[in-house]
Amino acid sequence: MQQYEAFTGMSRRKLLTLIGMTAGSAAMYQAMTSLGLAAESGYKGPVKLEGDPKGASVLILGAGLAGMTAALELSQAGYKVRVLEYNNRPGGRNWTLRGGDTYTELGGATQKCEFDEGLYINPGPWRIPYHHNGLLAYCKRLGVELQPFQQINHNAFLHSSKAFDGKPQRVRDIKTDFRGGVSELLAKVTQKGHLEGDVTKEDQEMLLEALKSWGALDKDFAYKASLHTSEFRGFEKDPGGGLGAAPVPSQPIDLSDILSSRLWASLENFALYEFQTTMFQPVGGIDMIGKAFAREVGELITYNAKVTKIAQDEKGVTVTYEDTEKPGAVEQASADWCVCTIPLTILSQIEINVSAPMQAAIEAVPYASSVKVGLQFKRRFWEEDDLIFGGVSYTDLPITQISYPSTDFNKPGKGVLLGCYTWNGPNSYEFTAMAPEERVKRAVEYGAQIHPQYKEEFENGIAVAWHRSPFTLGCAGDWTEEARKEHYDNLCQIDGRIVLAGEHASYIPAWMEGAILSSLDAITRLHQRVVAG
Repeated sequence: MQQYEAFTGMSRRKLLTLIGMTAGSAAMYQAMTSLGLAAESGYKGPVKLEGDPKGASVLILGAGLAGMTAALELSQAGYKVRVLEYNNRPGGRNWTLRGGDTYTELGGATQKCEFDEGLYINPGPWRIPYHHNGLLAYCKRLGVELQPFQQINHNAFLHSSKAFDGKPQRVRDIKTDFRGGVSELLAKVTQKGHLEGDVTKEDQEMLLEALKSWGALDKDFAYKASLHTSEFRGFEKDPGGGLGAAPVPSQPIDLSDILSSRLWASLENFALYEFQTTMFQPVGGIDMIGKAFAREVGELITYNAKVTKIAQDEKGVTVTYEDTEKPGAVEQASADWCVCTIPLTILSQIEINVSAPMQAAIEAVPYASSVKVGLQFKRRFWEEDDLIFGGVSYTDLPITQISYPSTDFNKPGKGVLLGCYTWNGPNSYEFTAMAPEERVKRAVEYGAQIHPQYKEEFENGIAVAWHRSPFTLGCAGDWTEEARKEHYDNLCQIDGRIVLAGEHASYIPAWMEGAILSSLDAITRLHQRVVAG
């Protein structure tokens, strides 16, 4: 009974993880839906701002996706709109770095991107789930061309510096062998009658047949080297043509070795609802979305505007800002209403007269730490040598993952990959504390443990640590359940003549969809108040 007991008393999260790693993402999503944990985007179609705004004016703070969504819809509904933006470009975190671009982080370190023409890295958001309906609708409406983003590649690597002598293993091998080993184990449990009382005899028989098919088990319900298992995990020698073309089966990895390696933990990255096929990316860089919005509302945006004070009374809102291109130049802008999309890490440092509950909410949300490093190489060795076309490799090294470009497959020439992507935790904090050139150096050193070609092929790189970003001071709102219960509704309420919007005012933080849905909700409620008033 000991083996069977290991499958009981399991938390919902652990159960879902096991389902996702073994049965696959579709099965996990079905389980999540039945438990009430998964749902598609709340987007219900184009926003309808019906009724006369009576010449009302709105000042929007921030020209990220939330701000520009508000500007687009409010201006088309008849409002007088003006947008103030800290940067000299639209998009906010919807941002792409290309050759010739420069970026200065807090502390004064300035980097110049040296990528060749046509190559780029997205320091912020970089992929779009198929169920982010609001963002996809705006991409269609604004003419943003999309292409598939490869999240899962069975030929990419899972790597542990503490297992298999540090040799990276193919995702396909770990995933297939883990599934096969678990299937064999569960089949043994079933055959020994340990599921009696929980599963009917007929269902046990059906379960055994399912495990044989799903786990590539033989007639004795064993998972071992064979031509059949190699059809799933790949062959030692692939089938060919002519003499000596017979395939040679590959040798599965023992389940105990997979368990002790902990490589199985990375499999959930391919099962999570947010990462399920199909994912998309804009052709040419993620900032194509921000640029498309700017084509519609660009004339409403004042760039290089650093907000220093937000004041409101019963008649309207007045915002004081500095022109960052003209030191000492202080200006003001006024409107009847204000939609503020400034990240909370910045807003909490700005003088603003709002209610105590909203002020507490603004100050209650820390931002996640994240670091990305883009690396340019002389050739696309991951394709030429390792046959990895797109997808992500995961590692226990501080870089945590390597993402391969989902563009220009099988073409000669140079390429850029994402050589480091950290998210919270000690690795992220350590990389943030480094100088940019040190982040790049470390990314190359760590990456060479997975791809030895790094040492010979590396040319240049650029690194962005989001806690050193002067316009965000962090990557995205990092809510806890307790903070949401106490502060979320207060953050989203219209406070006098001010309403907040952005990914931080959503249940999809860090995703572009969250910013857009938050904005649509905020302006809908604001419009209702204006029309009713």
